[in-house]
Amino acid sequence: MSVANKSERRQQVIEVLNKARSMELLAISQYMSQHYQLDDKDYGELAAKMKLVAIDEMRHAEQFAERVKELGGEPTASPDGKVQKGQVVKEVYTFDSNLEDNTIDAYNQFLTTCRDCGDSISMKLFEDIIEEEQLHFNYFDNIKGHIEDLGSAYLSQVAGTPSSTGLQHQGFAIQEKGG
Repeated sequence: MSVANKSERRQQVIEVLNKARSMELLAISQYMSQHYQLDDKDYGELAAKMKLVAIDEMRHAEQFAERVKELGGEPTASPDGKVQKGQVVKEVYTFDSNLEDNTIDAYNQFLTTCRDCGDSISMKLFEDIIEEEQLHFNYFDNIKGHIEDLGSAYLSQVAGTPSSTGLQHQGFAIQEKGG
């Protein structure tokens, strides 16, 4: 294989990694917006889980960026669309399960691109992240089903639940201070 061919294949992988990163950046913003909305409406348990899913998406975005850098590319900082704000709680989980389902489909296509370009490391990264996106889909689809089946009764049950995720804030400054 020629060097140009190898370079072209590497560029194709960088493109799908950056597309995935932009999808993750949108998901982070979408889910954090929903987290705040659910918390404001006193659906603490749902808000807490939404925040944890957003944190997973943050990790995914960082993993894609790190791989892009390893391949000599520049990670994108642009989200793949606009956040849908002000959603009715009953519609949030239908929206999110569709978002995750579309993400899984796209990532499977991106995985195929990585395989076809001979990049098993990026392929494995997509495999691992697809598994986590499937967990997100299953959770969102489950909640969507509860809301469809039980409606207000389900939402009443989770209203007033705590929103704390129990996470320790381990940012850069805290780590530097030895905390």
